[in-house]
Amino acid sequence: MILLTIVRMVVFVIFALSAVVAVGSWAVRSRRIDPFSSVGQLTRRFTDPVIQPFERWILQRGGNPQSAPWWVLGTSVVGGIVAVTFSQWLVVQVLRAAAAGAAGPKGILWLIVLYSGQFISFALFARVIGSWFGVGRYNRWMRPAYALTDWLVEPLRRIIPPFGMIDATPLVAWFLLQFLIMPLLLNILR
Repeated sequence: MILLTIVRMVVFVIFALSAVVAVGSWAVRSRRIDPFSSVGQLTRRFTDPVIQPFERWILQRGGNPQSAPWWVLGTSVVGGIVAVTFSQWLVVQVLRAAAAGAAGPKGILWLIVLYSGQFISFALFARVIGSWFGVGRYNRWMRPAYALTDWLVEPLRRIIPPFGMIDATPLVAWFLLQFLIMPLLLNILR
């Protein structure tokens, strides 16, 4: 739990610094602070090394470099959310693995079944999202998702007809997978 506290504090400090950089850069650019004064030059000396890489990135994509300070702020917010979420996920996985290891072979089996079910659920999710973007079965990135889920989706597809353009079989397969995994996990723990 101390790891989560440290990550949150670091994320907050990075966010606060990026807010100071964004506001300082904006103040100099909008001439709220005279760019030729000593305060303006000092502000630019500290903000430009952070802002200039974002300006180059925005210019390469045809954007307005004036928005670079806000990109810095947005990047720190999104990056912070990702860092906190990932660290929370990592702590949960470590605690889960430790508890499974302490429970012995049944705990390890429970963990294997749980992760297998989550992996197949993720593959179903990837399959659905890929179909929305026209990425099909023969795309090299989608082949693993189809290989992991065809055993469950294809038999259901023969039973459940599509509703117009909507194919509900991946959703039914997900519910069926949850229906099969949960009792299995409960029985392992007994």
